[in-house]
Amino acid sequence: MDYTDIIRFLMELAGTIAFACSGAILAIRKRMDLLGICIMGVVTAVGGGMLRDILLGVHPPMMFRHPGFTTVSAVTGILVFIVARWHRKRPDSHRYDLPGERAMFAADTVGLAAFTVSGVAVAREAGYGSVFLLTFLGTLTGTGGGVIRDLLAQEPPYIFTKHVYACASIAGGLLCALLWDAAGELGASAAGAVTVILIRALAAHYRWNLPRVA
Repeated sequence: MDYTDIIRFLMELAGTIAFACSGAILAIRKRMDLLGICIMGVVTAVGGGMLRDILLGVHPPMMFRHPGFTTVSAVTGILVFIVARWHRKRPDSHRYDLPGERAMFAADTVGLAAFTVSGVAVAREAGYGSVFLLTFLGTLTGTGGGVIRDLLAQEPPYIFTKHVYACASIAGGLLCALLWDAAGELGASAAGAVTVILIRALAAHYRWNLPRVA
């Protein structure tokens, strides 16, 4: 394993933990039990990668063949549950409300950035060079788990309602795909991830949203 593989592994690990946290937080807000919290953490963290693998013809998907990240996401859900229970039992627990929009935003942003560029990298390794396909698979990897999470929680999918979520993933995936040959995997991945985080941060600060009918 060279340093490029190590950096990619660390990015995917960070994305897994971040997305698992966001899934667990939403499950807690929906008053799910421990099993529900773990499942929501897992599907949020690895659901996008599973959809990507199905489209690439990887059977069974990597989450089943190498379940390390699946295990990490389940453990993360358990830890979030323990922390939430601990806060609730404190005498001053009124100061520690359930994790809210800021926590969800931060976790989703980190996970989105990491998995968008990871999706592009996996597609490149599979031998695909089409910018459109790379961008699509990067976006699917970054947003797919969140869509599954929201549907299970009976929420309108976050990507269609908040802070140009999918648009940030598309922009980051597109830049990563375009720069891959010129900048290499590390340079392209860094540029793509920073683009996702920057767009999300600016969208939240300036309250950017796509236009709606009403």
